[in-house]
Amino acid sequence: MNAQPAVATDTVPGLNETPAGNRVRISFFGRRNAGKSTLVNALTGQEIAIVSDVPGTTTDPVSKAMEILPLGPCLLTDTAGLDDVGTLGGERVRRTLDVLAKTDVAVWVVGVEAPTAESAELERTFRATCRQLKVPVLDYRREDSVEELKAKLAAVKLADEPPPLLEGLVRPGDVVACVCPIDESAPKGRLILPQQQVVRELLDRGCSALVCQPGQLAAAVARGVTLVITDSQAFQAVAAVTPPAVPLTSFSILFARQKGDLAAYCAGVAAIAALKDGDRVLVAEGCTHHRQCNDIGTTKIPKVLAKLTGGKRLDFVFASGASFPLEGNDFALVVHCGGCMLTRRVVQGRIAACQEAGVPIVNYGLLLAAANGIRTTPETCLVVRG
Repeated sequence: MNAQPAVATDTVPGLNETPAGNRVRISFFGRRNAGKSTLVNALTGQEIAIVSDVPGTTTDPVSKAMEILPLGPCLLTDTAGLDDVGTLGGERVRRTLDVLAKTDVAVWVVGVEAPTAESAELERTFRATCRQLKVPVLDYRREDSVEELKAKLAAVKLADEPPPLLEGLVRPGDVVACVCPIDESAPKGRLILPQQQVVRELLDRGCSALVCQPGQLAAAVARGVTLVITDSQAFQAVAAVTPPAVPLTSFSILFARQKGDLAAYCAGVAAIAALKDGDRVLVAEGCTHHRQCNDIGTTKIPKVLAKLTGGKRLDFVFASGASFPLEGNDFALVVHCGGCMLTRRVVQGRIAACQEAGVPIVNYGLLLAAANGIRTTPETCLVVRG
């Protein structure tokens, strides 16, 4: 098998880059000074990581976006040695293990030094953790061929590959209305990432995407559409003008189906009725962005929960990006975003953590639909009105 080229993406403008949540995450692990940084530099063809004979040179995870064909867009991450020592070393190991929890493919790098009982035990523990997380492991010794490793990476069959966003919902030739409100929370000059990705998949499937704002939907529907996909915040207005015979869903619900667990989210909606005064609610978003006066997470979600609970006084905790402070907190409910910036593995891990802790979890889209008297069927991800 011929090795496929690895292509760096430095010159690609931000709007053309593959979203981080859609990249295969390949991470490199091993002992200190095993050659992880050297390997990452060789794979990318660039000096991404500092290389030195001094053990412990890599202190924090270092990532690089690139393409490994035919695997596709990837995110390569160099990590600190799992045998790091001392107070700072323990923190570096913790950060390395955090990377493993978000990894799709792990590469175990072995140096030229003879193995010891300590290194053998370290490797056994690492592989056991990978099996538990269902992360495939590829092996690389310092003298091995980098080209052969590229070929092995390109041939990996991912265990947790997300399904297409619109699987089972559209056919070639369909005309789909995508309702994209342009309000104070919309980014300047572009659509938000979920909207971009849905429109692209519609085009890939041979469909026509009719993009409009809520006030233009009635005219769009009159022209004939086979499906309406809306921003969750516009559910009420959109449902009012969408004929019952036309299927309706939201961008957030589509991502909930692709990356999350619709049945778990629907159970989370049902659990809202049991919330009491003083209950703690975690509102978690996968990305970081500038908070605005009418921000969905910090403003609209609390208002929606107040409406659904009859004005209960809830204690809200807000988290974004990599932060998901579930452990050690007595939450009664978790409200999560659509997860467009997170991988399926990360979203599934968060749902599993909630289920293990006995905490209901719901998605933005399903929560906003429920506030407007709209429920979702987990089997189809379409909403039921009335």
